[in-house]
Amino acid sequence: MAEIKADIALDHRLTIAEVNDISAQKPDPKIRVASLDIFRGLTVALMILVDDAGGEWPKIGHAPWNGCNLADFVMPFFLFIVGMAIPLAFKRITSRHHAVKRVIVRTLKLLFWGIMLQGGFSHAPDKLTYGVDMKKIRWCGILQRIAFAYLVVALMEIFTKKKQTRELPPGWLSIYKLYSSQWLMGACILVIYMAVIYGTYVPHWQFTVNDRGSADYGKVFTVECAVRGKLDPPCNAVGFIDREILGINHMYQHPAWKRSEACTENSPYEGPFRTSAPSWCKAPFEPEGILSSISAVLSTIIGVHFGHVLVHMRGHAARLKHWIVMGFALLILGLVLHFTHAIPLNKQLYTFSYVCVTSGAAALVFSSIYALVDIGGWKCIFQPLAWIGMNAMLVYVMAAEGIFAGFINGWYYNDPHSTLIYWIQKHIFIGVWHSQRVGILLYVIFAEILFWGVVAGICHRLEIYWKL
Repeated sequence: MAEIKADIALDHRLTIAEVNDISAQKPDPKIRVASLDIFRGLTVALMILVDDAGGEWPKIGHAPWNGCNLADFVMPFFLFIVGMAIPLAFKRITSRHHAVKRVIVRTLKLLFWGIMLQGGFSHAPDKLTYGVDMKKIRWCGILQRIAFAYLVVALMEIFTKKKQTRELPPGWLSIYKLYSSQWLMGACILVIYMAVIYGTYVPHWQFTVNDRGSADYGKVFTVECAVRGKLDPPCNAVGFIDREILGINHMYQHPAWKRSEACTENSPYEGPFRTSAPSWCKAPFEPEGILSSISAVLSTIIGVHFGHVLVHMRGHAARLKHWIVMGFALLILGLVLHFTHAIPLNKQLYTFSYVCVTSGAAALVFSSIYALVDIGGWKCIFQPLAWIGMNAMLVYVMAAEGIFAGFINGWYYNDPHSTLIYWIQKHIFIGVWHSQRVGILLYVIFAEILFWGVVAGICHRLEIYWKL
């Protein structure tokens, strides 16, 4: 998403390219840290998969509330990648003023595209409409969260970075001591998040159903809370803060909790609400809201640490050992917190256990890719993912956000559902396999992910990149 690049020297030792760095000499654009590109491309591909196939395969979609499905790893992976790239971009800083300016400009670009794509202006690919009522525009979203995390952590890197060599003093903890101020800031963020989420009093609240397709359209419901420290869907501090600051009309109208067992008999599939469903099932909730985005900064800080390891440590074995040990430590800590019922895994709230599990998973996935690609030299089998990673913004906008599909659906024959995309799905995938679920899954893998891998490869060959 926030595309920051790194080089691989011809002797296979990583040398860091100062992309977006003021003092940098222009690097060879063809030489990069391949594992970072592939990990970025893999994450974009996962987003396409869970968004477009998750309706038929809900187990890979977002967990309705507590828990962690495949889709719940996508956002933390993006934040981890953004964080890991920051030390590569700011390896040398000759002008803090110039560096801060570049960070602010990139942040504003991310915010602009985030509001354009997820604020409501751009509709679903089969809606053939556009435009948003400013009374109901959604202010938060994926790119907005990435922009916030990038801004905070990049500024932290710029203002806490000392003039230092790449040589580390001996000792396992030396790299932690070198950036102790950043870990202290991370600890402060965690303390603030925990204090707010467990200490905030949540009163009763009301909402009006704005879904015109609902039988309850226009009705006003009251949700009874009057509690403190709850992590359930209706009465948590995350939702309360978003309702107070953003306004309930500016929050996400289709939260994953609508697929929970409390709301629908078809859980984990979407379906009509139970007759006994609580009123909050019909309410909006912002999964990329204010308090949860503050907690999400922790994923980026952990990614920054992995980037520091890449910059400072020499030798593949030392890097891998550090990454794998930390990855397993985070994963085990998060799982222990969840299964002991201390802190549940929850993407909507971005709980600390969720930070640990997803960051640990990101560490282990990246370490595996690094071992296979940058050490083993198996880059060729991951080439489509590498191309997607080099042009992540292009593929995200066109594929994951459905802009290209919406354009194609705009050219229909006689009926809006008689389009090239519907024809391909029905006759080439669903019809051949005689299964809606299998057909859609194969369509997403081959006609979307692989297709955009080829498109990104062509763009790479022509040196066409969408950069922020």
